[in-house]
Parts: sequence; structure tokens; C-alpha cells
Amino acid sequence: MTPPKDFVAGFDSNAKKTPIRIAFITRRVSPQVKAKDEDVVMTHPEGFLRIAIAAQALAIFLVWLALLWDAPLEGLADPMHTPNPAKAPWYFLGLQELLHYFPPVVAGVLVPGLVVLALVVIPYFNINIESEGLFLKDRDRRFRIFAIVALVFCIFLAVFDVWVALVPTLIIAALMLMAALADPATATGFRKWLVHRPLSYWVMTWFLFELIVLTAVGTFFRGPGWSWVLPWRG
Repeated sequence: MTPPKDFVAGFDSNAKKTPIRIAFITRRVSPQVKAKDEDVVMTHPEGFLRIAIAAQALAIFLVWLALLWDAPLEGLADPMHTPNPAKAPWYFLGLQELLHYFPPVVAGVLVPGLVVLALVVIPYFNINIESEGLFLKDRDRRFRIFAIVALVFCIFLAVFDVWVALVPTLIIAALMLMAALADPATATGFRKWLVHRPLSYWVMTWFLFELIVLTAVGTFFRGPGWSWVLPWRG
């Protein structure tokens, strides 16, 4: 049996170096711990408080918008005179644009469901837990996986003639290629910033880019019969 080590009392604030400490507290004296800013905060109450403040600020902003500008509502629907094209509200025009290319089950259920599922699951991937750059580790292997996925997806969009969705995909793929080929030790400026973007950033950026492009096309470039029109000629 190993004899116990001698205990020596001393002053130290490093919990990693001396994990066992004794504090002698007298009257009118309280223990003091060195405070520092942490990268993370507790969910309760710090996280909930920040979410509540953000929600209240957004609600106030939306109320002021509603007071200053009227909603662009049209007249009562007339079943005898259906508008052509019949467009959904702007926040559904991205899905309506997808319906132009895919069957309803694919455009309305599978594609949005898979994207949302990916956004939920991807933050828990091993390569994304520490929120580090996608191509900072295992660059060759990750680049091969990225190239295969991007090529298959681009072929899929080209087969279905979804050119409006192919353009944002090619732009994001080009930016990811710049990040994959850049040397983290020597990259500067914009390329250095790209190198340190995690996987969740790339997926979310692609999703928002596609959503904006599809919504803009459905809003400004679709005319009667959902045909392609140029807004500055109408």
C-alpha cells in the first residue's frame, strides 16, 4: 500500500495544476476566483435570456413595420377570373419554382425535408463538433468526398434542367475549391477566411443562396403559364 503523500498548504489559483485546494475563510471575508470571459455560456439563464431579448427585439421591429407600411394585399379572390400566373406568397415561391421542375412529392416533401434534416444532423458530425475549418484536417480525403458529392449533385440538377439551382451550387463549389486548395499556413485575406469556415457554414450558405435565387426567379422572372420572362421588358 502506497503511503499517503504529505499535504503542503499554499496559495495557487490554477485548478489544473493543483485540483485539490483548501480555502480558509474568516468573518467579513469571501473567497474570490479570477473571472475571465468564456467562449460558451450556460443555457439557463444566459442562453434563454439572450434568446428572449432577441425575440422581443424582432417582435418590436415587426410591429413597427406593420404600423408604418400596409401589407400588399390584393382584392377578394374571384373564381371566374384566375390570375395567370397564380403565384404563392413570396416565402413559398422557392418551393413553387421547384414544382416547375420536380413532382410535388419531390419538390414539396423530399427536398425540403432532406435539407432540414441535414441542417439538424450536420452540427453533430465529428468534423463539425469543434466548428473548425472543413479543410484544415484530412484535406485530401475530404476534398475527394466533396468533389464526388458536388459532381453527382450537379449532374442531378442538369438532368432535370434545374439551371437556376445549378448556378448557386457551382458558385459555392468554386468557393469550397478555393478553400480546399489554399494552404492554411500561407493563405491571407479572403482565402484565409474561407479556409476556416466549418461544414455547417457551407451547408447553410448554400441553402440560403438557393432559397434567395429560387424566390427571386419565381417573383420577377415568371410570367403567364410560369414561362420565363424578363421583368424589365414587361
